[in-house]
Amino acid sequence: YVDAGYSYNFTGQNNHSMVSTRYATDTAQRGDFNLYAVKIALEKALTSENKAQAGFRADVMIGEDASYFINRSPNAGYNTNNNSNSLFLEQAYASIRAPVGNGWDFKVGKFVSPLGYEVIERPANMNITYGMLFNVMPLYYTGVLSSYKFDDYLDGKLGVVNGSNSDNNTTLNPNSGDGCALLASVNVTAPGGNATWSNNFQYSTGYDNNTATGSSNSSLTSSSQPARANNGNISAYMLVYNSWGNWAPKFADDKLLLAFNTVFGNLSGVAESQTSNINTHWYGAGAYAKYQFNDWFSLCSRGEYLGSNNDGVIGYIGASTTTNTPENNNPTRHVTGVNLWEYTLTAGFNVIDN
Repeated sequence: YVDAGYSYNFTGQNNHSMVSTRYATDTAQRGDFNLYAVKIALEKALTSENKAQAGFRADVMIGEDASYFINRSPNAGYNTNNNSNSLFLEQAYASIRAPVGNGWDFKVGKFVSPLGYEVIERPANMNITYGMLFNVMPLYYTGVLSSYKFDDYLDGKLGVVNGSNSDNNTTLNPNSGDGCALLASVNVTAPGGNATWSNNFQYSTGYDNNTATGSSNSSLTSSSQPARANNGNISAYMLVYNSWGNWAPKFADDKLLLAFNTVFGNLSGVAESQTSNINTHWYGAGAYAKYQFNDWFSLCSRGEYLGSNNDGVIGYIGASTTTNTPENNNPTRHVTGVNLWEYTLTAGFNVIDN
């Protein structure tokens, strides 16, 4: 697909306009025409047969959104450093089915995260903008993910990966060397297929994306916050739980879709150069609704809340720890927590069927 449009930011004033979350998405200095993405996918899908077989999938994204999802250098999130020529390899994996039970499937390579209700592709979401909870969710991994469908109503996933939002193994713990992240998902589908409930977990043995020039955890890139907690020299673990679901009431004749999205995360450990504990937790919830009035017009809405006990996830507001020891590059520490709210309303027009 090709996704292009025009955006206007009523608060953007200069070429350094950017939001305080992980990716500087949807931040134009005043008016801006955008080539959001040119998305190309190649796939040899597995068939429905329960037999030994193999396939593959590769997804490539070119455009301004691609520059948002690349693990970038400091200051790359500024508008003047983003362009439509960026290339982002969203997925590239081999798929394998073992004829065990109902069929045990594996993905080996790079793949998108099962966490979160919203996805990377804007046209697949209810709203054209990404939500706040999307901005604190792990988005992609490199590793192995297995999936098994027990019956028509229950399926699960287990995986081991390098860490989220990186092609390299960045879950490095200075006290124990190499690290990894573990994934688990349990999905329930209602009889009739009109409702889904998904529960997703991620456990990382160290700070995800913890590098000397990168960020302190998976919810930030170096563009939005440098590694300022002891220059990334942290021993820690990270746990993220996400639950989302959707429901299309049968009485609405497929015109109404309701959904929710929640997240809770905890990042804990000890800084080697300090005696204080580093403890960051974040939490949020969102509600979605879409009503299809007719074949060509729909309305979608999203309301979200996102909170945290400090700025370790939400953004550059104070310090990432809960102590009062000043940092050289940010002596004013914010320790009372941050609370953010947003509401989005999207009108959709289906002009041409294709």
